[in-house]
Amino acid sequence: MEYLNSLEAAAQKGMTLAYHANRAPDRLAVASNMGERSFYELNARVNQLARVLRAAGLEPDDGVAMLLVNRPEFLEVFFACQRAGFRVTPINWHLTGDNASYIVGNCEAKAFIADIRCAEPAQLALAEHQETLKIALAVGGPIAGFQDYDALLEGVAADNLSDPEIGAQMLYTSGTTGRPKGVYRPRTPPAALTAGDHANADTVTRAALAAAWNPETDRALCTGPAYHAAPLAFNIVAPINQGVGTVLMDKWDPEETLRLVAEYKITHTHMVATMFHRLLALPETSRSQYDVSSLRYVLHGAAPCPVHVKQHMMDYLGPVLFEYYAATEGGGGFFVGPEEWLSKPGTVGRSPDGADNKILDDDGVELPAMSIGTIYFKAPANRFVYYKDSEKTENSYRGEYFTLGDMGYFDEDHYLFLTGRSAETIIAGGVNIYPQETDDVLLKHPAVSDVCTVGVPNEEWGESVKSVIQLKAGIDPTPALAEDLIAFCRDHLPGFKSPKSIDFVDDLPRLPSGKIQRRLVREPYWAGRSKQI
Repeated sequence: MEYLNSLEAAAQKGMTLAYHANRAPDRLAVASNMGERSFYELNARVNQLARVLRAAGLEPDDGVAMLLVNRPEFLEVFFACQRAGFRVTPINWHLTGDNASYIVGNCEAKAFIADIRCAEPAQLALAEHQETLKIALAVGGPIAGFQDYDALLEGVAADNLSDPEIGAQMLYTSGTTGRPKGVYRPRTPPAALTAGDHANADTVTRAALAAAWNPETDRALCTGPAYHAAPLAFNIVAPINQGVGTVLMDKWDPEETLRLVAEYKITHTHMVATMFHRLLALPETSRSQYDVSSLRYVLHGAAPCPVHVKQHMMDYLGPVLFEYYAATEGGGGFFVGPEEWLSKPGTVGRSPDGADNKILDDDGVELPAMSIGTIYFKAPANRFVYYKDSEKTENSYRGEYFTLGDMGYFDEDHYLFLTGRSAETIIAGGVNIYPQETDDVLLKHPAVSDVCTVGVPNEEWGESVKSVIQLKAGIDPTPALAEDLIAFCRDHLPGFKSPKSIDFVDDLPRLPSGKIQRRLVREPYWAGRSKQI
């Protein structure tokens, strides 16, 4: 099998895991509360699952949806799809209602693998898509209507596939309104995994190069949910591709993080600013009992990190913090190492040479240094589309550029500084929250005439969710009613999407069309605060 002769050849076929399993079969590949696998064991299970899915009738480019928590089977599904040519979609297991079912249908899944801990949404999805699914597998315990994952793998050949094909992933990212959208690109081999001329490399590759992985000594810690783009890319795909094992946290906890770092001698991890807040809030007696000197690469992003928090983290851990600003949609993102950041506190870095990212005004005119505008990424050659949503795809681009709606400026040295984000999106603890979903639920409450949900400043989370409500005539605003509205929201949405506080107003600002001006609702809460990071 020629693909086992070099890492580059293996990457072309989605077989990097097999390459490392061939060279270090006993090395730990993944550890978690729900089991562990050596590279040999993980590779064998991946081969078995790939054969099970092929036997069920799946072909290259078919979709595979998985609703799995952080457990070894998540890696088995992901890497099976990578070598069998399938398009894998991890689903956010925090979703409520029919959103998980919607994604199973929208990604055109032919296979659906679900966790016993997600049994309720899994059964709803199966009921709605039984006719299009060729196979449904339950992990961790029985789910009505699903076949047992372990039972189907038992006895299936575990040797490497003779005809591997590179697969693809399609992650879902919500817009400011409506359903989640799949970010889709055709199947292509991953970016180069070794050093060389990487001036135009994407953020994932640049981060991997800076990580300087050493499979003999290194180990990663996955602090966030594996379905999220950043933990998946930086703490699962990147280390496994380099022959480095990863430890999966079931639920993030600050002291447990330190304990795992000390126990496993963790060298690499990814965090968000909220985690920094909570680590720094631990008593010194708690922090001092754990040896975290093994850490040499702590990557963070997903939300801006206040300068003083990042500085305190480097005082604690040393100059080991690396930062990125990038998009699931791709493009040449921004990346900055600790020494460079210390020379430009607050920056998220420079775009790579050739990326040609821009700051534009509302008319699409490029702005000079120190002028705040909307950040646009140069689209990659293999440009993304929002799956089955041509209108949203078209609206995201301005020629060859696309935007996430974030605001910022370049300094005279072309370093990017974020100054805010679109009023439509709330980012709390690195998680995107789209206020229209919250509005839609609150509008169902009999006391609510109209509502506008916004993000307000929060020292720990960056932003927290606040709903500003106009009540129906004759209803009095009271603290008890505010508590009732929050509870009502929590009955219909995950806690992180529900308001933490509510304000009542007599009227909400609207455009002539009747649309609420969310920006004007948000502004008073940020008045007097510098949003320069």
